[in-house]
Amino acid sequence: MSSKDKNILEFLVALVAELAARLDISQDVAYNYIRKYYGLEYYLKHYNILHTLSFEENVEDLIQVCANNGGQLR
Repeated sequence: MSSKDKNILEFLVALVAELAARLDISQDVAYNYIRKYYGLEYYLKHYNILHTLSFEENVEDLIQVCANNGGQLR
């Protein structure tokens, strides 16, 4: 695994944990949520920008992207 891939994966794990804590859900549910409602695609497509933002901004953006695609967890 390349260093860049490792960074992407580590950031994703931390982001899923932050999303789970914010929504008071398990990390499995948080991951499945962003996967089902296109948050994962958004994250991978825009990682180069997203990793420069705060976790709070990233969580808000992920929630919004997923909501725009039918996800309703709030």
